[in-house]
Amino acid sequence: MIFMARLKKPTAEEELREMEVSDVKVPLEKKSPDELSLEDLPGIGPRGAQKLREAGYADLIAIAAASAGDVAATCEIGEATAEKIIASARSMLDMEFKGADELLERRKQVGLITTGSIELDKLLGGGVHTQEITEAYGAFASGKSQLGFQFAVNVQLPKEKGGLNGKCVFIDTESTFRPERIIQIAEKSGLDPKKVLKNIFYSKAYNSDHQVVLAEKAKDLIKEHNIKLIVIDSMMSHFRADYSGRGELAPRQQKLNRHLHALQKMADIYNIAIYVTNQVMARPDVMFGDPTAAVGGHVLAHASGVRIYLRKSKANLRIAKLIDSPNLPEGEAVFTINEDGIADK
Repeated sequence: MIFMARLKKPTAEEELREMEVSDVKVPLEKKSPDELSLEDLPGIGPRGAQKLREAGYADLIAIAAASAGDVAATCEIGEATAEKIIASARSMLDMEFKGADELLERRKQVGLITTGSIELDKLLGGGVHTQEITEAYGAFASGKSQLGFQFAVNVQLPKEKGGLNGKCVFIDTESTFRPERIIQIAEKSGLDPKKVLKNIFYSKAYNSDHQVVLAEKAKDLIKEHNIKLIVIDSMMSHFRADYSGRGELAPRQQKLNRHLHALQKMADIYNIAIYVTNQVMARPDVMFGDPTAAVGGHVLAHASGVRIYLRKSKANLRIAKLIDSPNLPEGEAVFTINEDGIADK
């Protein structure tokens, strides 16, 4: 009589222990935190990563922030194994405290994109900065979109001329993007219009969900191309249309908050600039002074690193007021919008 040996199915803990480190084509030290995945954890291969994802741990930060007891219970592994997995995730994400001097060294990598106006550049500390979100709000015809067009061209300039030798992602929510205007600005800047247009990756967002997805897809373009700027014109248009009434204010702001955090994360990780335009509303309760206020509430106000208020003056003059910045004083600058684009008066 021949007895067939019955194979015992390994436990989840045994599977995790037996798995070898997955093949990594790019060394971990050359990967950004955003590029790291569960498969990069020491001792976790594709099967182990799949088990962690099925348990609700989609990325390394979720593992790093979890407790050993939770990971052990959901993945059916021992706490010792869970502690090793969590420790590995935390070390790979570099979640320790650092000296402010190290932050200063990172701040030296911040790039600047000129506005085309010397006075406006002075107001903004040299232009639009990478690693942060710059928001411009104002009434219609105040120059918000024109600044976006100018940045989309100027980011392609060499660094010595106020650019970053990079490309641009342009997310249009109000159907205001005009390639003809880009050609006009590029010609005045001495650039090849056809090449400038090819270096702008354009997409029109049809609702707030589509806008969020496009921002997420921008990460793939950043990795494949030399993207140095993301323009969203405008940030709140679809959010105002999709969520109306006080009853939908909370879900709107929560969704907006996640969207802005994702943008800031990309700005930090990839050292790119984020420029967003914003709509305004009139406040009838304001008896004296300017009743114009930006929409988006405190969520958008806190997320923006630099906030400027644009308003139209006589003829082609525009006035920019710096409302908020972590390191720049409040002030105003006057500039013009003409065939050359943004310039001094």
